[in-house]
Amino acid sequence: MTPADSTPSVADAAVQSELSVTDRIVAQIRDEIIQGNLAPGTALVENDLTNRYDVSRNTLREALRQLCREGLAVHYRHRGVVVRTLTRADVRDIFRVRRALELQAVAQPDTPDASVLQAMFEACESSEAAVLREDWRSVGTHSLIFHQHIVELLGSPLIDQFFRTILAQLRLMFAVAPDEARFQTPWVERDRQILELLAAGERKRATARLTDYLKRSEDALLDLL
Repeated sequence: MTPADSTPSVADAAVQSELSVTDRIVAQIRDEIIQGNLAPGTALVENDLTNRYDVSRNTLREALRQLCREGLAVHYRHRGVVVRTLTRADVRDIFRVRRALELQAVAQPDTPDASVLQAMFEACESSEAAVLREDWRSVGTHSLIFHQHIVELLGSPLIDQFFRTILAQLRLMFAVAPDEARFQTPWVERDRQILELLAAGERKRATARLTDYLKRSEDALLDLL
């Protein structure tokens, strides 16, 4: 696999180094979900994960409890911990959060941070390259990363961290799409349109385009459930 083909981690390495062992495990599992590697219903087996991350069982259990608190996993008495399956109510709630954060980020009057715009551009480029490879899981991942960068325009590391959990929950919804190519393809061009409007300083038009995007995305996911 070449560097251009690899799927980037949403968790920032510099931030990761400052986290506790438990938080690092949570961040890595969360990223696995965002990248589509852990589907709803997947068992998070203690023995496998303690060996994989080389941590104690107690540390791993605390990480799993945190994932449950974040709404990414659920504990069943006789099944252990599994990746959560989300509902229509979850879809609506997630999109309430997305509207509150993403629309605010796009509409604020400050000039967008050039480094964030560059990161958004790279996410779009990666999505478009993944379409050509017909790598639909990566298309979805890079689109999620694009929207993470939108929220980064707010300039709040705390909100950025919170939004990673929202994106992980959103990825769990993608898993129910019977035709991932058909589901993912429309958003690639729409992400690009939002970026171009932001780069041109067209805040109002970018906000209107994103408002329409979020409505269409919510409706598409609700239609799947």
